[in-house]
Amino acid sequence: MQAGGQTPVFVMNTAPERQSGRKAQISNITAAKTVADVIRTCLGPKAMLKMILDPMGGILLTNDGNAILREIDVAHPAAKNMIELSRTQDEECGDGTTSVIILAGEILAQSLAQLERDIHPVVIISAYNKALKEALEIIKRISIPIDTNDDEQMLSLIKTSIGTKFVIELRVI
Repeated sequence: MQAGGQTPVFVMNTAPERQSGRKAQISNITAAKTVADVIRTCLGPKAMLKMILDPMGGILLTNDGNAILREIDVAHPAAKNMIELSRTQDEECGDGTTSVIILAGEILAQSLAQLERDIHPVVIISAYNKALKEALEIIKRISIPIDTNDDEQMLSLIKTSIGTKFVIELRVI
């Protein structure tokens, strides 16, 4: 006990550790990759369901990556960016949130291997831009146009898009 009967006051450093250089790059990639790994098993026709408990005691079973990412709370800035990427994909396209997060996670994982070989980030980004241009050219060559006025084609497209969505909400009383 201190003089005068006062309770001691403890001051703790609550500021997050500031990182820079390679350590920050690795930390960012790891955080983003972790978000991608959480929803990786949600992809595809045999996707695994995830159980999410809400604050009110309800249980949500889903394999929808966007629904899962809406419910999780992360502190790391790179992980927050991955979740924002998912939200943007959902707002712009309405689908593909799981795929875009997994793709971004894999791109970052491959970047980590290049960083460990002391390849400069600008060189890595330049290589990804070249790969993007090549991929877009391939997509143009192999894509099949869809007539939006053809109900049968549009119905097939819609069935393909929503065929993997599965959400059940359970309330525990």
